[in-house]
Amino acid sequence: MRSLFGVASLGFKASSNQYRCKAMNSPAWIRVLGTAMVMAAPICICAQNPLPAPAPQASAPTSGSSQAQSSSELVRKKSSHANDFLIRGTVFNEKGLSFPGAQLRIRRASEKKFRWETYTNSRGEFAVRVPQGADYEIVVQSKNFSGQTRTLNAKTGAREESLVFRMEPAGEKK
Repeated sequence: MRSLFGVASLGFKASSNQYRCKAMNSPAWIRVLGTAMVMAAPICICAQNPLPAPAPQASAPTSGSSQAQSSSELVRKKSSHANDFLIRGTVFNEKGLSFPGAQLRIRRASEKKFRWETYTNSRGEFAVRVPQGADYEIVVQSKNFSGQTRTLNAKTGAREESLVFRMEPAGEKK
């Protein structure tokens, strides 16, 4: 007769009590894990429904004016692009086909550093939001094509401008 460890036993047969005891001790980690999950469940439920942050109170507001202020603040936050100017357009190659992957860099005309950069999509289109009220310089570049620069006036009442660029191959260098 062989035991669990491969050693021949001397005719000693383990009682069912000993097997039950081993069975109860071996999955102890399961009981610990289950207890931890039961204890953590209320914390997870509370984390999914956070309490609203308390509203800041002014020194002596009247109830009507505080409601008007809070609703106007919400409107301002929702319309964060209210004063933006949209620059959008399309870039074509010399054959008139869409030009995907062309690099566009935009800066204020009065500055040296470019503040916005984007690339045309698979249809050669781009769109960038910039603050209204300034002149902007747009530079379009791509490998093996000559770069193009345009100046755009965003001071007028218009809220967007559509541009079309037609890229020309760069002249061969000798």
